Amino acid sequence: MRIGYLGAGTWGFCLASLLASKGNQVVLWTANPEFAKVLQKKREHPKLPKCQADARVEFTSDLKAALEGVEFLVESVTSKGIRPVFEQVLTLGGVNCPIIITSKGIEQNSGLLLPEVVVQVLGQGMRKNISCMSGPSHAEEVIQKLPTSVVAASYDPLLMRQVVDVFGTPFFRVYPNADMNGVAFGGAMKNIIAIACGISDGLGFGDNTKAALMTRGLHEIRKLSITKGCKPETLNGLSGMGDLCVTCLSKLSRNYMFGRLIAEGLEPQIAQENIGMVVEGAYSCVSALQLAQKNQIEVPITQAIYSILYEKLNPRDAVKTLLQRAIKEEHL
Repeated sequence: MRIGYLGAGTWGFCLASLLASKGNQVVLWTANPEFAKVLQKKREHPKLPKCQADARVEFTSDLKAALEGVEFLVESVTSKGIRPVFEQVLTLGGVNCPIIITSKGIEQNSGLLLPEVVVQVLGQGMRKNISCMSGPSHAEEVIQKLPTSVVAASYDPLLMRQVVDVFGTPFFRVYPNADMNGVAFGGAMKNIIAIACGISDGLGFGDNTKAALMTRGLHEIRKLSITKGCKPETLNGLSGMGDLCVTCLSKLSRNYMFGRLIAEGLEPQIAQENIGMVVEGAYSCVSALQLAQKNQIEVPITQAIYSILYEKLNPRDAVKTLLQRAIKEEHL
């Protein structure tokens, strides 16, 4: 197939190469013309050294060229950038093929999950063509063909199965899941908890603290998921607990490392610059808090991360606030 791919971050580079290795012709788009030239010439992502792209991947900064004649369109931009990118796609005449969303986030102010954003931009007639894929998957490991399992969901069951076939390899296992919102929501929320875990480790707290943050964080995610019509049990799976584990426990996680840098005293903007890639949790914590306040749901961990990032709350004071909360019976 001819596959268009939007977004040349590490995840886009990795998945584009995976798709090309299965015999597909993949056109990978980035908005940065100079970066496209570098990728086309070196065929190596600066954040993934010594990992060459498959020969069937073509790099471009021409969005029209990336969309021309595609039978599948995959997205890996950012939660903040997904709306403007698909508005450009619409301006160019749109597409009439399956669209797979792999970015993870919740749009600020609207509270829309990223598949919902794409449907809103392209129109309800495209709803049947929208799918998403999420789960515990570091690009640094997938590009090395280390065993990885993720989840694919779609508004159309037939498309969901097609995505499983298109992406699946002996080392990249894709499970179907009919809960579209649940899959998208888990992937968005885990980044916020990962920032909290990074802060915890950066402050010198132990594994006990991190285990509590992850467990209570999952409870927070489940409570808030109801506002988006998710099935709470979905969050026990790969797109929920699975992604939460890999993001909270690994130094490959940019959200976790962002949290550590914050705990070490760096301002959020400087920490972001040190990471060198988008930290989705910093964006989605605003969206999640807006969603929680609108529905009068308590999300103390999310509130703490928001206060640290946007209200200059000292991380140690945030921990004290969390520890001083009234203890209630644990409900799962």
